[in-house]
Amino acid sequence: METYKLKNGKTLQVFNEETPENPREWDNLSTMICFHRRYNLGDKHNYNHNDYSGWEEMKDAIVENESPAIILPLYLYDHSGITISTSPFSCGWDSGQIGWVLIGEDKLKREYDVTEITDEIYERGMKVLLSEVELYDNYLTGEVYGFTLLDENGEIEDSCSGYFGSDLDKNGILDAVGGELV
Repeated sequence: METYKLKNGKTLQVFNEETPENPREWDNLSTMICFHRRYNLGDKHNYNHNDYSGWEEMKDAIVENESPAIILPLYLYDHSGITISTSPFSCGWDSGQIGWVLIGEDKLKREYDVTEITDEIYERGMKVLLSEVELYDNYLTGEVYGFTLLDENGEIEDSCSGYFGSDLDKNGILDAVGGELV
């Protein structure tokens, strides 16, 4: 647990959430199609990696079946914990591709209530896709937090959890407590 003093005289205690909610169970814009022998990652799907001779053949099938507006590879680094990214990791021994992350054309059009995917809509979709990968990575790496806010007398004033990412300026905890760090 980390303790911080706020400019308003209150004390903020930030703790690592022990049983965070899996963000892939939320209503996501993206779909993660993943394969791993030891981990159940991403979203449920009906693809079987044994049906394909490689990632490109699988991508071709996904493109044919899902009609993605955006599709990126997903990579995993597995060493004393796991982390994911849309970019390859530098360690060839403990990392590699585990699947694909995509947003279907129809889903992207519905999300932004458009009939055509312009460059602007594509970029907006890409930002959402990358933020959903980052959010899931926070979940996988245990970067999910909660807080307890103590008043000037040390009494609990507020408490909440479910904040993804360790940066208090970005994860929403400081906004939730309405304070600035001393």
